[in-house]
Amino acid sequence: MVIALCAVLAVAAIAVVSDLTGGKVTNGTVPPTPALVGKHVSSFTLPGLNGGVERSPWASGRASVLIFFASWCTPCKGEMPKIAAYLRAHDPSPVEVLGMDANDGRGAARAFVKKDEVTFPVAFDADGDVTTGVFGFAALPESVFVNAKGVVTGVKIGAISRTELASGIKSLRSA
Repeated sequence: MVIALCAVLAVAAIAVVSDLTGGKVTNGTVPPTPALVGKHVSSFTLPGLNGGVERSPWASGRASVLIFFASWCTPCKGEMPKIAAYLRAHDPSPVEVLGMDANDGRGAARAFVKKDEVTFPVAFDADGDVTTGVFGFAALPESVFVNAKGVVTGVKIGAISRTELASGIKSLRSA
């Protein structure tokens, strides 16, 4: 009886830690399609991390990839160097990539993108109004693919790989 109880507690602890770190625990079934796919998302305007303003690219008829992250997010620390390096080596045009730093301090966010040599624009969503309000994300990292009409064509929950990023960009280009 004690062994069974310990096993149940261990599985529960693994599931909680996995969820908090962006991992996934599944029962072998295919995860459902995120609710955003196929939906039109509202346009937004946010301050740019390094000044100026950043607007949703689809408001100007450009397809986009939004990369949601924060300097304090452990999975983001592993994801961002790979994304930044990929985008320095591969031009995503005509697709626009926009970073979305959420629930973060401006100084920490600036240091984070500088360290990883991020060259794409980054919007500063200090209070998470767009991240949680428009997109409904409660955790980071997340990536969203939006066509030129503002319709979500894909969502990657958790850290995105270079292969997934390249595939999403290719899909947006051919849409």
